[in-house]
Amino acid sequence: MNQGYDEFTAALESDDGYYLECANGHGSLPPRRVCPHCGDRDLSEAPLPEEGEVLSYTVVHVPTPAFAGEAPYATAVAEFGSVRLTGRVAAGPDDVSTGMEVSATAEGDDDLSVVFEPR
Repeated sequence: MNQGYDEFTAALESDDGYYLECANGHGSLPPRRVCPHCGDRDLSEAPLPEEGEVLSYTVVHVPTPAFAGEAPYATAVAEFGSVRLTGRVAAGPDDVSTGMEVSATAEGDDDLSVVFEPR
């Protein structure tokens, strides 16, 4: 059911993060079969930049049950080259800011989720 996304998070976990790029240079995240920008069907894997920048974040005080023991925590949208990822920030909520440099990885027991590590 999560085919494509599970492969993407497993690659992040093993430091082999990637994104999909069309012939026109548009970036997107898996799972994709078609470029969401231009409709190109010829997508190839490109290495995810090692460093990204936090564009926006929010502090979660009332989490889902899966993250109940971690609240409060910050989730962020970070830009890595031509793609944006959403993930949990591995820093205290007071230590997160826009413009912060982060790297992306994935963590979890059964289901991996995107985590940003401050650089």
